[in-house]
Amino acid sequence: MLPGWGEVGRKWVKSGKRWLKKGKSGVKWGFERARKSAANLGKGALKMFLGTHEPRLDDKGRLILPAKFREELAAGLVITKGQERCLYVFPSNEFSVITETLKQAPVTAKSARDYSRVMFAGAHDEIPDRQGRVTIPQSLRTYAGLEKECVVIGANTRVEIWDATAWNEYLTDREKSFADVSEEVFPGLF
Repeated sequence: MLPGWGEVGRKWVKSGKRWLKKGKSGVKWGFERARKSAANLGKGALKMFLGTHEPRLDDKGRLILPAKFREELAAGLVITKGQERCLYVFPSNEFSVITETLKQAPVTAKSARDYSRVMFAGAHDEIPDRQGRVTIPQSLRTYAGLEKECVVIGANTRVEIWDATAWNEYLTDREKSFADVSEEVFPGLF
């Protein structure tokens, strides 16, 4: 793993096809393309989660993780509430990075307290079994409206679990605006 990739205090942070470099005056865009920098990632670098998969929940509330995600999640994962009523699944090491980042938020900020409470109170850590199954607690299944048909998507450094109907509605609603974007969403990136 690239030392400290994604961690607080990191020297380089990958963002799309470019790298952010932390210098004396803060973070600035680097000019190395991802293809050159990817060679420097080395073994154990956090991989991006990509793609859409359609597993089903079994009667015990277990979900089989897509095969291409299992290696990255095998050491442990954290499932928690996400936005738009989906569930976020983070590798344990990535969730630690998020935890460190949230520690930086001032305790006096009500929105930070609220966000942390909901995120951590609903969090469930687990290690997938040999078949790549994870149990999703009833409270999280209720939050996301998960019944039987699910959609699991790769969302860069996390995985999201959606109710199939909710995902299809979300995607239908958002694809048009995605296709019609006519300005930079992330300046300098696209």
